[in-house]
Amino acid sequence: MFADYHVHTSFSDDSDYPMEDVIKKAIELGLEELCFTEHVDYGVKNDWFDEIGYKKIIGKRVYNCNYNEYIKEFEKCKKKYNDKINLKFGIEFGMQEHTISKFQRDFEKYDFDFIILSCHQVEDKEFFIYKFQEGKTQEEYNLRYYQEILKVIRKYKNYSVLGHLDLIKRYDKIGEYPFEKSKEIITEILKEVIKDGKGIEVNTSNFRYKLPDLTPSRDILKLYKELGGTIITIGSDSHKEEHLAHKIPEIKKELKKMGYNEFYTFDKMKAVRNEL
Repeated sequence: MFADYHVHTSFSDDSDYPMEDVIKKAIELGLEELCFTEHVDYGVKNDWFDEIGYKKIIGKRVYNCNYNEYIKEFEKCKKKYNDKINLKFGIEFGMQEHTISKFQRDFEKYDFDFIILSCHQVEDKEFFIYKFQEGKTQEEYNLRYYQEILKVIRKYKNYSVLGHLDLIKRYDKIGEYPFEKSKEIITEILKEVIKDGKGIEVNTSNFRYKLPDLTPSRDILKLYKELGGTIITIGSDSHKEEHLAHKIPEIKKELKKMGYNEFYTFDKMKAVRNEL
């Protein structure tokens, strides 16, 4: 199975890539299954219908996914390309503890195939513009990041996998934070994930960000396996044509080296096992 399970289109605020163009490229690349995972980040972004009191990040308006338009385009494309590729209706919830109720509302309203639970900001402070890291030591912002994830998953269970678990390393000007220093809390997170029957993703964006390790790291992936974790999805975190399906075959080889024999796709929030 050749599948990409982390894909953004123009329905995400940080992409201009039209959905139908993504699908055409996916078919050209030989993808059998494609899961769209558009951005929703309550607390830092406006709802698509909100023009009053809008928020700005780096000088521009930022909006959550327009669900109505997303669904309309998805259904149109699914019908048109059904005989060429299997399309899945997913979402990426950029969740914080204080925004849980809004995401639960969305979960109850829409019929998702797959949900990535990510942490892109804490206390409404974005990582990518370094607002969250400001005034904190490397130890403080790394620990606080993982604490927020643990708080969220102890309260919220309606998701499929945790996205790019060690994302904070992407926005660390100091350098790689030692795994051993965060191993204890990462272990708590992974145990909670496994207990709840959820999974984690391998996100191939590490290659384009020129990170020294995988995302999440090999240490985290090995620990997850040691703890009994099996559910893993693979996604490119695509926002542009050149991102789509990038390095997915290489990630499969890496997982095999670590002793994994399977990866997962999803249908109506149910995990589907596939051979690596």
